[in-house]
Amino acid sequence: MSHPLDSVFAALADPTRRAILQMLLEDDMAVTDVAAPFEMSLAAISKHLVILSRAGLISQEKRGRVKWCKLEPDALRDASVWMQGFGQFEPVHLDAFERFLAEELRDIDTRRAE
Repeated sequence: MSHPLDSVFAALADPTRRAILQMLLEDDMAVTDVAAPFEMSLAAISKHLVILSRAGLISQEKRGRVKWCKLEPDALRDASVWMQGFGQFEPVHLDAFERFLAEELRDIDTRRAE
């Protein structure tokens, strides 16, 4: 049986999923709004959302006929605590992770513009 952090780090390995997390830092979003900036099908985005959900990084709920996504920071907190176990590294804070995600999103946008 795999450790719960395995799914968190596997989910974070994909740049599209990191960009989705960055978007959800602002507020809850409808699935269609999450999909809008990406040049991929709604089905492909839905697969990314399933992976993020299974990792505990987001939750999804139906409000009326619309499915909404919400960031769940506890999974990130657990990953941060795990990384802090390596004394050679500076403690990882959610603020630093947020900055990292913002930089990744800028890099994605830059690559798309080229």
